[in-house]
Amino acid sequence: MSVLHESNLTSLKFLHRGKVRDLYEVDSKHLLIVQTDRLSAFDVILPDPIPGKGEVLTSVSNFWFDKLRHVIPNHLTGIAPESVVKGEHEQAQVKGRAFVTMKLKPLPIEAIVRGYLAGSGWKDYQKTGAVCGNKLPAGLREAEKLPQPLFTPSTKAAAGEHDENISFEQAVKLLGEMRAKEVRDATLALYTEAANYAASKGIIIADTKFEFGVDETGKLYLIDEALTPDSSRFWPADQYHVGSNPPSFDKQFVRDWLESSGWNKQPPAPHIPQEVLQKTASKYREAAQRLTGA
Repeated sequence: MSVLHESNLTSLKFLHRGKVRDLYEVDSKHLLIVQTDRLSAFDVILPDPIPGKGEVLTSVSNFWFDKLRHVIPNHLTGIAPESVVKGEHEQAQVKGRAFVTMKLKPLPIEAIVRGYLAGSGWKDYQKTGAVCGNKLPAGLREAEKLPQPLFTPSTKAAAGEHDENISFEQAVKLLGEMRAKEVRDATLALYTEAANYAASKGIIIADTKFEFGVDETGKLYLIDEALTPDSSRFWPADQYHVGSNPPSFDKQFVRDWLESSGWNKQPPAPHIPQEVLQKTASKYREAAQRLTGA
């Protein structure tokens, strides 16, 4: 399994290195997005990559972008990443782990949707009886399915900073009312269709995160990644019980180790034991195999 912590493509203009993805400019209308094996947790980039993770994210995202394109268009162009870089060394860095996308203007929020009471949503509910300002019935238990999926947007933090949950009213202030409603409706439609499909494959999508962008005409597109183990909380349906979190097909395994390590969640993050890295890599691959058959 190949490992890529950082890409180094000199044939294209480098734009940005995010928590997981490296961005390059192909031309005035196209970007190259390279999905590395970096892992972030609690908004901090960890020092140790997950072998093969970028390839899994790319495969799973490609699957969902294709499956959900009737709900909303996405940023993919169909251009082969290997065709926009030069030399075998650069082609090896992008093969199976990159997209050539349209250059769009990202919206300044993360569109989070929650179908189950877990993670920070569960903590919020315990304190306030609500999740991100959405009042819920009393007496719900951890991991319980919500009466209906909730749209709970957040701000988009820079690397090393923390995303902040915001209300729908705050999203309206950032996006405008029509755009905020369009993003909310697209998010809920994408989640509902994806969750129904995943359930048929024995996977519960407890929650997930989408990102959106617009072109020069204002048309909305799904961008970034889609329903991957990085952006979602996947649970095996056969191990699901209300009252406790099932083992996840995502980076929750790493999060749990970090929570127990005594780390204060400020950079730098500690090194992750090899067995935790390998177990996480295995979880990612199993989720991809179940969902895509690949």
